Amino acid sequence: MMGTKVRSFAPLPDELSLEDLVPKDHFYRRLEARLDLSFVRELVAPLYAHGGRPSVDPVVFFKLQLVMFFEDIRSERQLMGVVADRLSLRWYLGYDLFEPLPDHSSLTRIRERYGLEIFRRFFERIVEECARAGLVWGEELFFDATKVEADASMQSRIPRFAAEAHLDVLFESEGTPETEGEDEAPEPCAEADLYPLPAAFDRGLRAKNAKRGDWISREGKPDRTIVRGGYRRRSDYELSPTDPDASLMQYKRGATRMGYHAHYVVDGGRARVILNVLITPADVTENQPMLDLLFRTRFRWRTRVRRVTGDAKYGTKEIIAAVEKASVRADVSMADFEGRSPYYGASRFVYDAEEDLYRCPRGEPLRLYTHSYTERLKRYRADPESCNACPLKPECTPGDSGRVLMRSFDEELLERVRAY
Repeated sequence: MMGTKVRSFAPLPDELSLEDLVPKDHFYRRLEARLDLSFVRELVAPLYAHGGRPSVDPVVFFKLQLVMFFEDIRSERQLMGVVADRLSLRWYLGYDLFEPLPDHSSLTRIRERYGLEIFRRFFERIVEECARAGLVWGEELFFDATKVEADASMQSRIPRFAAEAHLDVLFESEGTPETEGEDEAPEPCAEADLYPLPAAFDRGLRAKNAKRGDWISREGKPDRTIVRGGYRRRSDYELSPTDPDASLMQYKRGATRMGYHAHYVVDGGRARVILNVLITPADVTENQPMLDLLFRTRFRWRTRVRRVTGDAKYGTKEIIAAVEKASVRADVSMADFEGRSPYYGASRFVYDAEEDLYRCPRGEPLRLYTHSYTERLKRYRADPESCNACPLKPECTPGDSGRVLMRSFDEELLERVRAY
């Protein structure tokens, strides 16, 4: 006989609690036992007033951020819907069955108030916990980047100058009063006529250091200054007011969206702990912030990095030279440009270090004739008469001025990496 389920719910007994309904070996029970987030109260304490209505507990807020990560949720509205349905999540947050949960709009306002700096400090504290637990190896680092689509329509783009002009008027400041003596030169020391070190309030020093900003200190924001006659990206002169930080992102199949690049530095140990993260607009290529992320990671976690690994996008001459000069092995792929040309590649020529020249397959010399210090290249050229009379010329070069080869100032390092 076919059964029919009748929907009938009895009231919960008074002695039954949420503590009894969550299994003892549940993931969130293990997480609560191993990860103490009470440190976040001290982290965000300067952002709260001493009086007024109590806010959402900062520990609860950051637990919700972890839940978003573990449950692969991108919307705070969806997050609170999932929390309302899951007994284990209510238990993890400390909210009883009939206790009202925080509103999703409160989470948005809290996140905006905290800002990027608080989240970065929270992230680094978690990495510290992983290091104390012995999960960070530190001798090998993996670099990669992921495309993240922004919640902004392609049709919402407007000229950048119009949006920036509107914001300048909206947030126009009347100027801040200058502090007396702030820019005055410090008094020299009497004994040795030496000036003391500049203080943190020295505006000139701050301005000078700001010009040296790396990708991390700029929070992943590219320099949008337009150089006269220089290359301009579309993102340099248009943006989406829905998400001004996003830029055009190209997919492999040709589709274009607004988005970001999420750059990761991953430890080579078994736990694969992420040691550093940087979010940039999508028009910032994967290799641009790589060196800043590498040296920041080495300095911050005091790791003795012996090897870095990345795909061909990280195999630029600048990156390879900087990594190898830092006594770190660059296990990165290098693009093979010889296969893209129908003519002889540089590998067909032999370099003579003693005479500083190349010899072609027929033994003719290509002598050094110029340096390019901006590109860090040396150019070698064959004698045009010998080159034009050579029977291999159709396979070597289409020009009549003699075959030209370029050699990087760091060619020895590049050859070492190719040998890896």
